[in-house]
Amino acid sequence: MNKPSPAIIAQSAVRRLPRWALLLFCAAYVLPGFIGRGPWKNEDIAAFGVMRELTSAAARWLQPQLLGQVTGFDALLPYWMGAWAIQALPFLDPATAVRLPFMLLLVLTLLATWYAIYYLARSPQAQPVAFAFGGEANAVDYARAIADAGLLALIACLGLAQFSHETTPALAQLGFTTLAFYAMASSPYRRATQIAGPALGLLVGMAGLALSGAPTLALLLGVGGTLVEWMHSRWGASPADAATRQHSWHWVLLIGGITLMVSLLGLALDLWRWRIELPGADGQPAWDDWRSLGRLLLWFTWPAWPLALWTLWRWRRQLASRHVALPLWFVGMAVASTLTTTASDRSLLLSLPPLAALAAFALPTLQRSVAALIDWFTLLFFTGCALIIWVIWIAMQTGVPRQPAANVAKLAPGFEPSFSLIAFVAALAATLGWAWLVRWRTGAHRAALWKSLVLPAGGATLCWLLLMTLWLPLLDYARSLAPLSRQVASLVDRQACVEVFGVGSAQVAALQYHGRLELRQATAQASCPYLVVDVIAQPRLGDAVNLPDWAFKATVRKPNDKTENLVVYKRVSVQPPLPTPAPESTPAPP
Repeated sequence: MNKPSPAIIAQSAVRRLPRWALLLFCAAYVLPGFIGRGPWKNEDIAAFGVMRELTSAAARWLQPQLLGQVTGFDALLPYWMGAWAIQALPFLDPATAVRLPFMLLLVLTLLATWYAIYYLARSPQAQPVAFAFGGEANAVDYARAIADAGLLALIACLGLAQFSHETTPALAQLGFTTLAFYAMASSPYRRATQIAGPALGLLVGMAGLALSGAPTLALLLGVGGTLVEWMHSRWGASPADAATRQHSWHWVLLIGGITLMVSLLGLALDLWRWRIELPGADGQPAWDDWRSLGRLLLWFTWPAWPLALWTLWRWRRQLASRHVALPLWFVGMAVASTLTTTASDRSLLLSLPPLAALAAFALPTLQRSVAALIDWFTLLFFTGCALIIWVIWIAMQTGVPRQPAANVAKLAPGFEPSFSLIAFVAALAATLGWAWLVRWRTGAHRAALWKSLVLPAGGATLCWLLLMTLWLPLLDYARSLAPLSRQVASLVDRQACVEVFGVGSAQVAALQYHGRLELRQATAQASCPYLVVDVIAQPRLGDAVNLPDWAFKATVRKPNDKTENLVVYKRVSVQPPLPTPAPESTPAPP
């Protein structure tokens, strides 16, 4: 028996967001961050280094490594994609080539999120209340408006910006998780003749997630999807609709079968690892870890999480319905992974698309006063952030105001500002667009479901675009290892090999890419004329090399990070020991 819906929506409130505006939002969000910047530390450039390593003749494709070091993610497919892009696009710089498949993954995330929410909103239990004399929202128009709002909620999430523009397995996990989310959400609306698309999406999504280093999460999502589909077959369909019930049972078997296949794939490729690490397991007080995780949850998922909580309250009588149960399960698994693994922020990234879906279903139940509060808070917050970005950029270019310019010089010593006309024009256009958007939102217009999320999404896009244009030279200088790598390269002969000891994967990749050095792991048998050692690893250096063979040459410090220092040694020519003269013979006495 269907519970009464809390959504009371008229047809006038479900008009579509213009497609050109939605596409412009997505383009303005996707392109900045992928174009014009170098690889950043640490995971971004470390993953890039593994991809470059795979293009070598001695690469081990089933065990991606960087100079013999195991990667931070036990992933395969993301590194393969980057390596394939480098090989397929030899005319592009490798750092640019590897970004293309990951840009497509972000586009896939946005597209799959829209369609997943659209099909969830088509669920019978998600429909608004029917009016006595008609005029309620049409089902298709209602679903489109909810999907538009959900996509805006995803773009507005503060935690999405940086990680969704890095070439790391985390973005691959996000794309494949969202693809599986879409496949499960659309299953009731694909009959036997249309099942190929969602089935293929489910297979690619689940297998891609397992090959991206998350086979356990793929298994749990598959189990949850099977359970939600089973509940739909039991209670979601009308008893008289035998075809719908049979179709649901087909999807129960399909999701369960694909989940089993993906689990066996992970077992065959040895992808299963024990990664659970509860807060406090590292010896630190558990309360500090929980407090840190709480702060991460609050800011990373803003503004979707308060709207999602409101959805759970207003739709509490439909918690077992597909449009609530499915995204809630995906969010729960991502949050559980966040609380039990070390890569908490990248695990939480996977919760954003289903969390945006839950947030979208809060809009039909929001009061106008709450929507106005969201608008004013967003207006003040993002306008203030944009103003700060512009003021500091002007200070970097002109030296006025003095205090921001002095702060930049102190935090990034050695940084030389540069002016880019293209970046300036893009930033100015985005700022003018924000002003027009604020004027439009505060004007008298017909109510639309997605209006409350236009300013949050627009503000997040504006600030991300300003950072990736006006501040990009500064961020490249501060977050790149290029200055450090080039200093090291200037101290050694680039034609000779260089041994490294205690140097992390990010630094190794930077020395190879920015410094163009041929690196080898330091051993007693190695014969390279130079040695680069991380300062922290110096006490253990004697375990790997013969210390008398090396002479100190220089210490190289990253300009804006006092903890990231490398020590350069040069091999000394050891002279063979002189032969010991034989003692003079004493004549025997007569």
